[in-house]
Amino acid sequence: MLNDLYSDALLEAAADIPEEGVLSDADASARRSSKVCGSEVGVTLKMQDGVVADIALEVKACALGQASSSILARHIRGASPTELYRVREEMLAMLKKDGPPPQGERWAALEKLQPIKDYPARHASTMLVFEAVVDCLERIADKCVRLSAKDARQNKNLEPLSDSKGTRNALNQMKDGTS
Repeated sequence: MLNDLYSDALLEAAADIPEEGVLSDADASARRSSKVCGSEVGVTLKMQDGVVADIALEVKACALGQASSSILARHIRGASPTELYRVREEMLAMLKKDGPPPQGERWAALEKLQPIKDYPARHASTMLVFEAVVDCLERIADKCVRLSAKDARQNKNLEPLSDSKGTRNALNQMKDGTS
């Protein structure tokens, strides 16, 4: 059974994490850690035109945390906040509720993580990168709303934006389960 968990495909992903480091021009950064195993994943994220333009990772995690970080980093560019919230929820469902892997061609490689569902103690380290990305999205949305309100105060002719390129609405819809 451990052979299924630590498959060659999973170990290859874990051994080859792209985009290691920190983005100097990131819009947000976040760090998540697992109290169970001590794994830690840091993410810096750059958005442009409402989608992910760039990502960098600092991964100090077990093979499963490394593999999920590697797979996500390879496929995240061009993804919208709505899509990333959906992928996080689909990963949780795959691991905890025996759901299918995340949908869409972009996320097909996440299927390699499916055997982890049989090891609940490993779910937290697998989800670290997804949680850190969502934390980044929330920080970006909050910053956009604050900047919009500041701009509106400085220029009386402007109305404050309720979101930036739909980011805030997308985040709220995904949190509420209405998207």
